[in-house]
Amino acid sequence: MEHLANTIMQRIQKLPEGTPVSAKMLLGSGTRAAVDQALARLHRRGELIRVGRGLYVLPVQSRFGKHAPAPEKVVEAFAAQRGETITSSPATVANALGLTTQVPVRSIYFTSGRSRKLKFGKLQVELKHAPNWQLGSGIEGDVVRALVWAGPQKAEQTLTALSQKVPATELERVVQHGSQLPGWMAESLSRQTRYA
Repeated sequence: MEHLANTIMQRIQKLPEGTPVSAKMLLGSGTRAAVDQALARLHRRGELIRVGRGLYVLPVQSRFGKHAPAPEKVVEAFAAQRGETITSSPATVANALGLTTQVPVRSIYFTSGRSRKLKFGKLQVELKHAPNWQLGSGIEGDVVRALVWAGPQKAEQTLTALSQKVPATELERVVQHGSQLPGWMAESLSRQTRYA
């Protein structure tokens, strides 16, 4: 059993920082039950950090000791492994765009996959399932998520603020995808770009 744990650690140590590992990825090393037991044993010894059910990461070694890798790296690697789209939450985007000074207390990401929680010691990262229209990338996706954060009541006000931060061409691109957006959002975008 110790040989299997050593083999697993050698494979994990070759992976980029923050890469989540599951028993399914390591089945070439042994049976499913044996790999599960080896991962659990490595976790108990502090050689791996359990971030979710059956999901482990290698701790980062620094001059202050071992700690969990940056959640952003783990989420990014997790998205690549699972083939999911994962983006920042509307509150995070609103803060990044300067629409609010409130910093989100909870670390939330939107995902095309199922909702789940990952734990990094005391920090918990929540992955929430969201519809595809909220998962766009780049500035267009950020504009849509900022409008989700604002809601129908503050959409016009938010678009006015965004028009000073975001190029008009980007807002027009969002308008072009209006058929995929909720009615209130498409109408607000259409009015804003008409009078811009």
